[in-house]
Amino acid sequence: MNRTVDVLVVGAGPAGLAAAARLAAAGAGRVEVLEREPAAGGVPRHCARPGFGADARGRPLDGPGYARRAVREALRAGAVVRTGASATGWAGPLALDVTSPAGLERIGARAVVLATGARERPRSARLLPGTRPAGVLTTGELQRTVRLFEGWKGHAGQEYVGRRAVVVGGDPVARSAVRTLRSAGVEVAAVVTELPYTAVSFGSVPLLTGAVVTELLGRGRPTGVAVRGRDGRASVLRCDTVVLTGDWIPDHELARARGLPLAPGTRGPVTDDAFRTAVPGVFAAGNLLHGGEPAAVAAAEGRAAADAVLDHLRDGHPGGPSRSVGTVPVTVSVTAVGPLRWVAPGLLGPEAGPLLVRAESRLVRPVLTVSQDGARLRRERLPATLVPWRSVRLGPGWTRGVDPAGGPVTVGAEGWEE
Repeated sequence: MNRTVDVLVVGAGPAGLAAAARLAAAGAGRVEVLEREPAAGGVPRHCARPGFGADARGRPLDGPGYARRAVREALRAGAVVRTGASATGWAGPLALDVTSPAGLERIGARAVVLATGARERPRSARLLPGTRPAGVLTTGELQRTVRLFEGWKGHAGQEYVGRRAVVVGGDPVARSAVRTLRSAGVEVAAVVTELPYTAVSFGSVPLLTGAVVTELLGRGRPTGVAVRGRDGRASVLRCDTVVLTGDWIPDHELARARGLPLAPGTRGPVTDDAFRTAVPGVFAAGNLLHGGEPAAVAAAEGRAAADAVLDHLRDGHPGGPSRSVGTVPVTVSVTAVGPLRWVAPGLLGPEAGPLLVRAESRLVRPVLTVSQDGARLRRERLPATLVPWRSVRLGPGWTRGVDPAGGPVTVGAEGWEE
């Protein structure tokens, strides 16, 4: 079956739902959201903890509450949200093949928004040796398992969650994993992180910084993990569950299948400051571009991408960041150098907007620099400390003076203390 919509949004997480709500409310026509999971809402629906803002009465929202509100706002605006529907490939510049319980179909659109999010790197991708026993989970898998067995007591839940766990990672996601384990009655033996320092508090749980898990021990289920400490000494932590946290990678399979260029630092598709990709009419937003950002940041990007889509629909604009005016290109590339892991967006348009920057390691009050063609455009000391699990936003003033006909822009750091 072939059919057409005005805007097709792939992914019903915070970014996709926020984009769909803004587009539908603004009269963009038929806005349809595809979600491969059985329920919409993205990662927040598995995070049963506060920290997702407040409702209309000022009461704090947990993740599931935030997800329900996001879905409700998209539906009330007039968007169609379809769950259990997977976009399996491209059938044209702005057409996707979709598989759902209703069967196979091909959906064309005037614009496509990719909001497929990110996932934590699993054990196989981390090249962690061992016999691949059960009980090795990412944070997302842990949260889904605990919710699945919520209310179960005894052997049924323990078979999957275990009784004693080691958490690998040192960012706020690791703290969330510790809370989830404790809520399930699981003892946390230790948190192990390669970071030499973390400001995240894990309460009474032992924290091993500058340490690396080198091997999973046991068959059928873990019996422990081998750890190499910062002094090079090897030890064994006994456990029957290992939770791998953080280390986000974008769900970029659909973007790669379309041939979209990927940013070297984030591995998400390269966009400009209006969330346009290299293909006219295809936009991308949220944690697909840079994994690990809070739901509020992803949602804000979804709304900003929706505004760019509305311009595209209204003006019939080519919409791709590689376009030009006459012989002068209107975008320049942006890269992170030195101790900075990545900068987004990867392209700047004629009206350069804000940048998101993330550090490779902890930087205390660094001096950030923006340069182009050997000339320093901005040099300023930040009042805050940069940490590798959270990005910092640089306002539009940081890119003022960028020459749209010039060479690549670099963002770096100097004068910091680790």
